[in-house]
Amino acid sequence: MFKLITTENHARRGELTTAHGTVQTPLFMNVGTQATIKGGVSAVDLEAVNCQVELSNTYHLHVRPGDELIRRQGGLHKFMTWERPILTDSGGFQIFSLSSLRKITEEGVKFASHVDGKRIFMSPEDSMRIQSNLGSDIAMAFDECIEIPSPRKYVEASCERTYRWLVRCRDELARLNALPETLTPTQALFGINQGATFADLRIEHMKKIAELDLPGYAIGGLAVGETHAEMYDTIETVEEHMPREKPRYLMGVGTPTNIIEAVARGIDMFDCVMPSRNGRHGHIFTWNGVININNAKYAEDSAPVDAGCGCPLCSRYSRSYLRHLFKSGEILGMRLAVLHNLYFYNELMQKIRDALDAGAFAAFRSEFSENLAVHI
Repeated sequence: MFKLITTENHARRGELTTAHGTVQTPLFMNVGTQATIKGGVSAVDLEAVNCQVELSNTYHLHVRPGDELIRRQGGLHKFMTWERPILTDSGGFQIFSLSSLRKITEEGVKFASHVDGKRIFMSPEDSMRIQSNLGSDIAMAFDECIEIPSPRKYVEASCERTYRWLVRCRDELARLNALPETLTPTQALFGINQGATFADLRIEHMKKIAELDLPGYAIGGLAVGETHAEMYDTIETVEEHMPREKPRYLMGVGTPTNIIEAVARGIDMFDCVMPSRNGRHGHIFTWNGVININNAKYAEDSAPVDAGCGCPLCSRYSRSYLRHLFKSGEILGMRLAVLHNLYFYNELMQKIRDALDAGAFAAFRSEFSENLAVHI
C-alpha cells in the first residue's frame, strides 16, 4: 500500500496506493466534512485545485443524510462524483467536541446529535459499518480524542480502552471487507496513537498498536489546545516508534508552518479545515505570508492576491475585487478565497515533494517555514 521513495533526515517522500488510485506523499487531504468543501466548492473544483485525497466525516454523514442512504446511492465516491481516494474519519473527534452531551463506556459512546438532539450510540463496530457503507478507501479507527491537559490516570485508562477499541475495529472491518456486497473490499484501517502530552504513554501506546501491523498509523489528539512546541515534541517522541514502511498521518494539522515542521519530523499525511475556514473569513495564504483581504489597504490594490499563483482567483481577479466581494457579502468572494487556499495548500505539498526529490528540503524549510506564518 505504501512505498517509501526517498528520505532527507526524518522527512519522507512516498507513494500511497488505494482502491481509487495512487497518490504522492507528503500530501494534504482537503476536508469535505459533509461530502462537500464548505464555500461552494464541488468535486470538479477539487480536481482543478489538484486535490489528491478528499476527507469526509463519519459522524456528520451518519446523522445526515445517513450512511445507509449513501450506500444505496453507490457509496461516497458516486454520491459526490469524486473518483480519487477518500479517507473517512471515525467520528471520534466530533464526539469529543460534544463532551457535555456524551457518555463513554467500554461498549462505545452515547451522545446527542448536534442536529436534533436525538440520542445516538456509536461503538467501534458501528463506526466501521458506517465507514464501510460510505465506501471510503481509508477508514480511521474509532478512538477517544483526549482533552489536553487531562489527568494522567484518565489518559492511561483512555489509551487502554482505545487499544481495545482498535482491535475491535480491525476485526469488524476484516469481517465487512470479506462480505460479497461490500463497496470497497480493500478498505484500509489506520490506527490512531493517543496519550495526550505524556511522552511515555504515547510511546507505550504506539508500540502496542504497531504490533497489530495495520496498513497505516495516525497521531491523534493534537491541535486541541497544546502549544506548537508540545505538538512538535510529541511528534518526535512518537515518530521513532512508528513503522517505517507504513504511512504516517498527523490528524487535524494545520498551518503551512505546522505542515513543513511536521514533514521535517517524519509525517506523510495531513488534514485541516483551516484553508477553507480561514478562506471563508477572508484570510488568504500566500507565498509571502497571510493576507486579511478585509483590510482597507487592499481597497484599490489591483494586483493579484498572490503573484504567480495559478488558482481561479489569482489568474483572473485582483485584491481590490476580492475585497469588494467580501464587503458586499457576495458568495463568490468566499468561494474564490477557499479555492485559492486549497490550491495553495496542494501547491505547498507539491513543492515539498519536489524539494525532497531534489534533496533540498532543508533549504525549502529554512526559506518558508517561518515566512509563511507572517501576516502582511
